[in-house]
Amino acid sequence: QVQLVESGGGLVQPGGSLRLSCAASGIIFTYYNMGWYRQAAGKQRELVATITSGGIIDYTDSVKGRFTISRDNAKNTVFLQMNSLKSEDTAVYYCKAFSWIGTHWGQGTQVTVSS
Repeated sequence: QVQLVESGGGLVQPGGSLRLSCAASGIIFTYYNMGWYRQAAGKQRELVATITSGGIIDYTDSVKGRFTISRDNAKNTVFLQMNSLKSEDTAVYYCKAFSWIGTHWGQGTQVTVSS
């Protein structure tokens, strides 16, 4: 059974930081590309960042220079370090594992940026 479990969300003030984690089980982690997506209330889900199985990284323009995606293959975990958070970063953040084998989503973790 495949599971992607996100953690690390919460309430933070503008300018603050959070580190999201996504722990994967039931898959061969190194076979999968990993991504973080987010969905704000009333909006479509959007890509935030991806890291391939080979370590190639990409970010959406709005988070470049503020967010960092990384992965620890030994722990089957992908991270999203979020710095200089803005109110517009408020959303539910989802982890995604995708490859030619299949695609899997986590349940999401809420990030709220507010003073």
